[in-house]
Amino acid sequence: MIPGVILAAGTSSRMGRAKTLLPTGVDGQTFLSRLVATLWAGGVDDVVVVTSSLSGEVECVLEGMSLSSRLVKNPHPERGQLSSLISALTAIDRPGVTGMLVALVDIPLVSPGTVRRVLEVFRARGGPIVRPTSGAKHGHPVVFGRAVFDDLRNADEAAGAKSVIRANEAVVVNVPIDDPGAFTDIDTPEDYARFIGPWLFGEPTR
Repeated sequence: MIPGVILAAGTSSRMGRAKTLLPTGVDGQTFLSRLVATLWAGGVDDVVVVTSSLSGEVECVLEGMSLSSRLVKNPHPERGQLSSLISALTAIDRPGVTGMLVALVDIPLVSPGTVRRVLEVFRARGGPIVRPTSGAKHGHPVVFGRAVFDDLRNADEAAGAKSVIRANEAVVVNVPIDDPGAFTDIDTPEDYARFIGPWLFGEPTR
């Protein structure tokens, strides 16, 4: 069993408003609702969304979807992205779980085909870490196998999951992917305008 995890507990300070609720410009989708649909279409066995403790609007988005997902609150989002990963591990780690697919809410344009492909490779090769690549670029989502769950739990918060990836670099499985969305990080209003469309919300808070 491989749950899909969406990390969405960041402050979105560079965007000026919550990225989870930004529209993708397609059929009323938000960044979050698109990713939930993408992970299910890509073949995960469960979807968990990690957000901050202030999550009322996110709960409304998830409740309004026909696809199921679980909301996990990170009680300490100020500690960084690794704290959200550990919150996710607490929620999903149980017998039968062989890995955890991790997606970022600010990379919402990844395709179901990319999710499906990294899962296929992980299931065939066993990990311990599988990620999409394009040339020298590394993208998302990333699958972390059970073999590195404790490494994630014990990693330095300042270094985050990247330190675990670096420590396992020799055995990381890189999957060539032809999907620009897997490498498109939308962090600022300028990114939004470039990849989604005109900024629709007035002047963002800086």
